[in-house]
Amino acid sequence: MLNWAKPFSIFSFLDNNDYDIQPRHYECVLATGVRSVIDSDCYHFKDINSLIKSGKWIFGHLSYEQGLSFHQLSANKENKIGFPLFFFFEPQIVCFIKDGYLHIHADKPDEIYSQICNCSNVVDDYKSELYIQSKLSKEDYIQTIKKLQQHILRGDCYEINFCQQFYAEAATINPFSVFTQLSEISPNPFSAFYKINDKFLICASPERFLTRVGDELFSQPMKGTAKRILSDERKDDEMKNNLFRSEKERSENVMVVDMVRNDLSRISINGSVEVKELFSIYTYPFVHQMISTIRGKVKNSILFSDIIEATFPMGSMTGAPKKRVMELINEYETGCRGIFSGSVGYIDPQGSFDFNVVIRSIMYNATSRYIEYAVGSAITFYSDPEMEWKECLLKGEAIKKVLTSQPAL
Repeated sequence: MLNWAKPFSIFSFLDNNDYDIQPRHYECVLATGVRSVIDSDCYHFKDINSLIKSGKWIFGHLSYEQGLSFHQLSANKENKIGFPLFFFFEPQIVCFIKDGYLHIHADKPDEIYSQICNCSNVVDDYKSELYIQSKLSKEDYIQTIKKLQQHILRGDCYEINFCQQFYAEAATINPFSVFTQLSEISPNPFSAFYKINDKFLICASPERFLTRVGDELFSQPMKGTAKRILSDERKDDEMKNNLFRSEKERSENVMVVDMVRNDLSRISINGSVEVKELFSIYTYPFVHQMISTIRGKVKNSILFSDIIEATFPMGSMTGAPKKRVMELINEYETGCRGIFSGSVGYIDPQGSFDFNVVIRSIMYNATSRYIEYAVGSAITFYSDPEMEWKECLLKGEAIKKVLTSQPAL
């Protein structure tokens, strides 16, 4: 399917890699071609509501900086990858796999099926030698964390998700090959391969931002990470159990849970917001993660734009209180987040939707030959800056390995 999609200038491929995280909608879904577009260059975000009312499939993304406008803040850093603040398109063709069957929504589905079946599955693996650099040295990172902890001590915030960026210039890659490799070594339930002309997102996200099923909303914030010990099952289980018992990780997780509850309560029926799952540990190829699930029943009068404005950016990528930490992120982070810590997903013809959190991702601009990825962690007053640095490197390990054939330093 992906090789067949290569010639299209715009497409979105979303894959759950056979994880059974509920609610579960499709095994994978691919949207290609464009009938209409709503983006930040020509439209206001609320214009998405009219497209949704048409009862069509819609795919697209929100960049982190779009969330700044929801909180009356402005972006102040260069977006070197170039994804729009938001971009949504009605595709010409939608293919999805559900319960083992391929479904094709298109004018000529039989013709599309034949093209997919007869498409070569050979992916050329070309890649220039990449020199990955960090925008922050280890020493600068540690000093920045200490400054953020002083903000926490003064009561400016309780927790802040601080991210650092890595990049490579004069870079040439085959995005299709890189996505295939990343999916092989780090398959995750909210993966995405997304293209807008010369801009690519190669995403191996383990985190869901928000999904709607009927009149119910589900958010599943992830906060709490432990390294896997793949060579020793007993030690791996011990790491998992230690994560579950960690007071630090629980305190970080519950802060985000409270934020999500507050966000959902703004657009949900009174009394319907509840925590369905608290401090659950999910296991992925490189890490164990602590995830909670919050559910709410959306009010009848609430539009899609209302839901997004109430909940985006997601608390797991900001901190608490949300507006203040977004100001601190603007002040202390070295670059524009762009689509990183934003969201990619779809809205179906019935108005249900599913959107991920864009983390564990590679961003690539093929024209400027610029590659970027970012990693972050939740900073509290009790955080150990050295350990937070190591956690960031752990989260970027699969990406560094794919890009350079070497593990992260």
